[in-house]
Amino acid sequence: MDPTSIGLIGIIALLVAIFLRMPVSFTMFIVGFGGLFLFMGKEAAFNILSADIWGQFSSYTLAIIPLYVFMGEIIFRSGITQNLFDAAYKWLGQYKGGMASTTILASAGFSSICGSNTATAATMGTIALPELKKYKYDQAISAGSVATGGTLGILIPPSTVLIVIAIQTQQSVQDLFAAVLLPGILLTTLMILTVIFLCQRNPELGPAGPKFSMGEKLKALKGVIPVFVLFAFVIGGLFYGLFTPTESGAFGAFGALLITIAMKKFTWKRLVAALDSTIRSTAMVLFLVVGAVVFGRFITATRLPFAVAEFVSNLAVPSVIILIAILLIYVIGGAIMDALGFLILSIPIFFPAIIMLGYDPVWFSIILCIVTSLGGITPPVGVNAFIVQGISKEIPITTVFKGTGYFIVTYTILVAILILFPQLVTFAV
Repeated sequence: MDPTSIGLIGIIALLVAIFLRMPVSFTMFIVGFGGLFLFMGKEAAFNILSADIWGQFSSYTLAIIPLYVFMGEIIFRSGITQNLFDAAYKWLGQYKGGMASTTILASAGFSSICGSNTATAATMGTIALPELKKYKYDQAISAGSVATGGTLGILIPPSTVLIVIAIQTQQSVQDLFAAVLLPGILLTTLMILTVIFLCQRNPELGPAGPKFSMGEKLKALKGVIPVFVLFAFVIGGLFYGLFTPTESGAFGAFGALLITIAMKKFTWKRLVAALDSTIRSTAMVLFLVVGAVVFGRFITATRLPFAVAEFVSNLAVPSVIILIAILLIYVIGGAIMDALGFLILSIPIFFPAIIMLGYDPVWFSIILCIVTSLGGITPPVGVNAFIVQGISKEIPITTVFKGTGYFIVTYTILVAILILFPQLVTFAV
């Protein structure tokens, strides 16, 4: 049997195991190691296993993940995010759909020091859903704005997904963080415009709230200054070369602790809860990385990525058609299984093909991050949708997915803009 066929059999075995509800990380490890064992022999398999995993985990880059996660957890547990919501509401709440727009803007602010879509959705859901209900917002637009706003946690730096992509594709974390800033701002703006458009067409979806004076608006901004100072220090220092990505994570975690102490939000109970959640989240990501390393080496050994790249490059169709087809595969894959897991297992297959077509690796990485975040709100396994439904149990899950469906068009528009104007991503690197 030729090596490419062995690689295809491995992928089929992987998908079967995943659909049987086996964890993605364990599935990738077992299939990858089993494939290496059968294809290359016992000694080669164990050598690759030990050398590659040691090489990956001896890299300082991986230390960024727990540091950024801990920074977000400290801010999340401290309750400072209520200030973000209050400030955004005083500026936007007086307009039609203003409360939903407030939720999205506050989600973007929290994402800038969090890096997790689930934490963002859970935090904003706890704060915003009672307020949205109080002002008689439509359930679909309420749930949709919370769940979709949470996806910004994947996109806006510091993003654990971008860190994982950087590790897998051997790119600079700093370059990816710089490249995603403008698309993150653009997506936030498009989400708010989507809410405004829907509520202008049907004001009953999101009635206007009370007006606030300029003095009240400016006073509300004081509560968000610490968060934005932390973001500017961590990300700004990284971009200007004041410290490395790993050092930025350490400064960010330490800065988050100082802010919570200074604002008298620090307690030992909250610290322990933040550490516990950080360990759990980091372990999940690292297990995925281990599985991806082993599975990626198996797929590379079978030369399947090179066969796919050669096949794609020889197709008599425009490269943009191939790009769209691959992105649709990511959308479908992220809809039927864990989006991050699908991203990790598919990068070794599709990334070489895209690079061979002449697309910029940084640009494609940002597109992948955007499409991956879409998996958090698409049925049947959109995790953000289920988080929102869990917080507000009177909202049916079908209503939540109806609300997130409004924003799938928003995502499509963003991806189209970035395909037409790739300079919006590449100008920063």
